[in-house]
Amino acid sequence: MAGQVTATALGDWPGTDPLEAAKAIRGELGSPHLPVLAELPDRGVGSDPVGRSAALLADLHADVQPHGWRVVDRRGLDATRSESALSTDLNVLADVAGAEERPAEDLHVRILGPLSLMAGLYLPSGERVLGDHGARRDIAQSLAAGVVPFLERVARAVPGARLTVQLDEPDAARVLAGLLPTASGYRTLRAVPGHEARAAWSLLADALHGAGAEAVVVNLPAWEAPVAAVLEAGADGVSLPLADLTVPQWEGLAGAVEAGARVWLGALPPDGAPRLRTGELAERVVRPWRQLGLSFGALDALRVTPAGSLAALTPAEATARLNRTVKLADAVNQIALG
Repeated sequence: MAGQVTATALGDWPGTDPLEAAKAIRGELGSPHLPVLAELPDRGVGSDPVGRSAALLADLHADVQPHGWRVVDRRGLDATRSESALSTDLNVLADVAGAEERPAEDLHVRILGPLSLMAGLYLPSGERVLGDHGARRDIAQSLAAGVVPFLERVARAVPGARLTVQLDEPDAARVLAGLLPTASGYRTLRAVPGHEARAAWSLLADALHGAGAEAVVVNLPAWEAPVAAVLEAGADGVSLPLADLTVPQWEGLAGAVEAGARVWLGALPPDGAPRLRTGELAERVVRPWRQLGLSFGALDALRVTPAGSLAALTPAEATARLNRTVKLADAVNQIALG
């Protein structure tokens, strides 16, 4: 018997109303699907990915300077905005989930991964944290410590829900390849050694699991995605855009699934791409699965997501994309069961 493919979203959401976002997401992604705590970057400073994750750091602080978020000595107004926005989001989530007749059994939250957070934070000197070994170590340790009380707060908002954490690593491949520019832009930063990256991921994954996360899934662009490295570091799965995957990457994913890993595929193309029927999109998911000899019984390892950000859409458009993502999961299940 085939496993059940389910749907989720990657976290960002248009608009500035957390109540509207929570209701829309949980309305579309009820069980067995995976709702997400919405992030609303349209609210401005503090609701962007770097600011939101920097606010979780333990015993370290960051504030916005002309060139971006910079590590500072004391908590500032921008960090206060981040914390206030997060507190509002968690309070709204608790109210919405508490009013549901049958609350969803699962929830996932998004955090910027350690490499991408290091790439997005700057030192007082104006250079990226990424270029300083000691600063990288401090950020990795601080983030691992800070996610523990964060997950405790999430758990209080949705008592009994199984928690998944999505680590966003949009810059991981460039960090590992030494392709990120310095603050001046005249040269690139030295590549972070692979063993150091794995240690940072491992430290964070261990902290998240210890704080009650059922699963840690790392979201990566397809180009040079370090899938094996994040799984070796203790992540439970990876999230990748379907359209950009190469044959070798699919072969690697097949081995990961057979070893028990979870896979999220950005299978619903972004707006502006040629519109395909849901059945055609489902075949794009099933075809490589079948060609690689994977059992349909292993499809429960798979979640489908929209490809690309939803933040540039209207709330109504984003809701419609979630609805179509759920229909896509249903279509894949129908093919597998048929």
